[in-house]
Amino acid sequence: MKKKIAVLFGGRSPEYRISLSSAYSVLSHLDSQTYDILPIGITESGDWFCYYGDYENIQDNTWAQDYPHLISAAVSQNFSTHGVMEFTCNGNRMIKLDYAFPVLHGKNGEDGTVQGLLELAGIPVIGCGTLASALCMDKDKAHTMVQSTGIAVPNSAVIWVYERQKALELVSGLRYPLFVKPARAGSSYGITKVQSPSELWDAMDTAFQHDSKIVAEEMVEGFEVGCAVMGISELTVGRVDEVQITQGFYDYDTKYVKQSVVHLPARVDDACEKRIQETAKAIYRILGCSGFARVDLFLTPSGELVFNEVNSIPGLTERSRFLSMMKAVGLEFGDILKELIAMYETEYRV
Repeated sequence: MKKKIAVLFGGRSPEYRISLSSAYSVLSHLDSQTYDILPIGITESGDWFCYYGDYENIQDNTWAQDYPHLISAAVSQNFSTHGVMEFTCNGNRMIKLDYAFPVLHGKNGEDGTVQGLLELAGIPVIGCGTLASALCMDKDKAHTMVQSTGIAVPNSAVIWVYERQKALELVSGLRYPLFVKPARAGSSYGITKVQSPSELWDAMDTAFQHDSKIVAEEMVEGFEVGCAVMGISELTVGRVDEVQITQGFYDYDTKYVKQSVVHLPARVDDACEKRIQETAKAIYRILGCSGFARVDLFLTPSGELVFNEVNSIPGLTERSRFLSMMKAVGLEFGDILKELIAMYETEYRV
């Protein structure tokens, strides 16, 4: 019998549209001959629907208007059910799930909220679990844990919204320029590069639009490198890539609009690449990641590796960095999805 896999997409997040593109890519590469696939869409206002229409409508964001193919749904919190309930005019129907695959980016999806809902319902989650997702989303907590093991992180200060008036005092020990960013937001939303104390207030206002806790970090000299990691017990890593920024920094527009230059493989020697891969695997384990993630670090001119962040649900479109790094070691998208599901079948014995 085919395994029933729900693919969750959309969500109440600024990264809603990115999720649609990733989910379309996942749905297009999942083998429907092997798996029974149930797309579950979450609108920007937070309504859940089982979606039975064309995948192309997900890609172009018309799925939520495809009313004949939408059925209102909710995750059942009855642990023995392991599924979702559909609500129709003719009555309700329970659908048992073997797995749920959240393809949700940013808040209300990548931060442990949806993972906790699914785990409470007894539905195995493909990807990072509740705690790892929450830790990876919180830059402050992730840095604190990783630094405690001896891996370098940027010098930083944390500012809560109620501490706004003493912000200059909190960052007094830091060297400018600083990056002021929300502690818990994805895709570089709300980040400002600050050159002097006079610019701090506007930068805080921008960051506080996305979170009640923000982080001010010293700029790290060097460039960003990334490593794709996949696995639960045994880990597989992709080739390391390098992000080249010609001006400014790696904000949302640079990622998705200006198309920064990504070098794959990174322009480093074999020994350095191996060191980046091993550090990425260590961070993945420190934060309790499982399934897959992309670990981003800075490589300084002196060769030091400084931890930046972990994307616990990285982009999964054809041009995404995670998939490109894995393709460089011979893993195509369809193979990655099969391996992911297979590792959870072993882990959960489903």
